[in-house]
Amino acid sequence: MPRNVEIKALVRDVVKLHERAAQLSGSKGHVLHQEDTFFNSPNGRLKLRVVKDEMEELIYYERPDQDGPKCSDYVKVSGNVGELSGDLCTLLRRCLGTKGVVKKTRTLYMVDQTRVHVDTVYGLGDFMELEVMLREDQTVEDGEKIATDLQRQLGIEKEDLLSEAYMDMILKK
Repeated sequence: MPRNVEIKALVRDVVKLHERAAQLSGSKGHVLHQEDTFFNSPNGRLKLRVVKDEMEELIYYERPDQDGPKCSDYVKVSGNVGELSGDLCTLLRRCLGTKGVVKKTRTLYMVDQTRVHVDTVYGLGDFMELEVMLREDQTVEDGEKIATDLQRQLGIEKEDLLSEAYMDMILKK
């Protein structure tokens, strides 16, 4: 199962974060409009992600709810727009029930093996996620070091780190 190490944080100055991420990645980033439908799952989290005009993914992942770097094990199935969201979404809704929907505008920057996400989540605000995509030969500790170093370079403070998924935050509102 693929693994990554993740960090999620509240963003206080989204303009400054975009500037730093663009500088570190050497790109202006790629803007994605995403809608994640979460389904009730007896284990982990299961979501159907629709990326407007680009693709769809069914993603199952297991990740502890803790501040700071954390390992996430995941499996995903990707398809073209319309391939997964129609009948499959209906099947999952009827079988498992829907937990909720997260809508966000995400700007993706790649810094080496790390996906830097600058997210505006509708109803919640601005956030940042780091996903260090671990290679087979890397340990979780290797990923944690990469994530922590990049967190520092991006100016993300320890007190801004979050443990919860966006869906959990929305459900608490």
